[in-house]
Amino acid sequence: MRAIRFTTTGGPDVLDLVELPDPQPGPGQILVRQVAVGVNYIDTYHRSGLYPLSLPSGLGMEGAGEVMAAGEGVERFGPGDRVAFASGPIGAYSDLHLVDARRAVRIPEGVDERTAAAALLKGMTAEFLLLRCRPLRAGEPVLIHAAAGGVGQILVQWARALGAEVIATAGSSAKADRVRALGAHHVILYGEQDVAAEVRRITGGAGVPVAYDSVGASTFEGTLASLARRGSFVSFGNASGSPPAVEPARLMRMGSLFFTRPTLGDYVSTTEELDASAAAVFSRIRTGEISIEIGQTFPLSQARTAHEALESRQTVGSTLLIP
Repeated sequence: MRAIRFTTTGGPDVLDLVELPDPQPGPGQILVRQVAVGVNYIDTYHRSGLYPLSLPSGLGMEGAGEVMAAGEGVERFGPGDRVAFASGPIGAYSDLHLVDARRAVRIPEGVDERTAAAALLKGMTAEFLLLRCRPLRAGEPVLIHAAAGGVGQILVQWARALGAEVIATAGSSAKADRVRALGAHHVILYGEQDVAAEVRRITGGAGVPVAYDSVGASTFEGTLASLARRGSFVSFGNASGSPPAVEPARLMRMGSLFFTRPTLGDYVSTTEELDASAAAVFSRIRTGEISIEIGQTFPLSQARTAHEALESRQTVGSTLLIP
């Protein structure tokens, strides 16, 4: 099989396409012939060493395809089933991938493999952020950063479906137009406008009760200054670098604020949680409440190019590798 591997951390140039023996499923595993592989920001954190891995290593946590074989004891899936996964094991940038059957989900009718690969990790991230980490309530104003990105687009649509007043940020006028088309009530161009000042203006000075921030360092101060009294700062990404440390007393001084740094793994830690989160995502897609934009696709051999595009903010929506 073909797979992307790297032996040292660094930029996209550390990624290499190699030939490896075809794997065979062990007990509890399924072998998936991949139709599409999701490219996510967490992949760049693994590649750069921000989130350390044992090297040499594969890359990627999300994919979708067909079960080719099932190992001993697997009753959840069988050959021919269409499945998707988004919580590892790392190594999804490949033609074939071994997955723990307990960590894969069945793709329902009406959802194709490319959509599943583009939507599952990002969609389940949106699900736990909006419904379980800090549940969003109808009528609330909410700040969503990087709204033209893969997670951002889903957050905007889902928040709108929940009845929230969506205040989104985007990096260009073209991206702002995309975000408005998805249902955002207000769009702030963070490179040209003062985000906190605009949020205060939109909310009549009150600020937002919750902000979802995947950008990290460059948006940290603006997000903090956008929060209402007892507001929640949900930090879940590092697109511009890791956010700074938070002094607890500062949260008190700025209005008894809450700060959290959640990760999807803790919200889909059991098979039951995984199935429920995936089902919520697929349900919203099938009803049309959430549309998944696959903004760009690359052959597996062009994983370096995909990472360069992602990190330079040249992408919109979801990015896929096609084995």
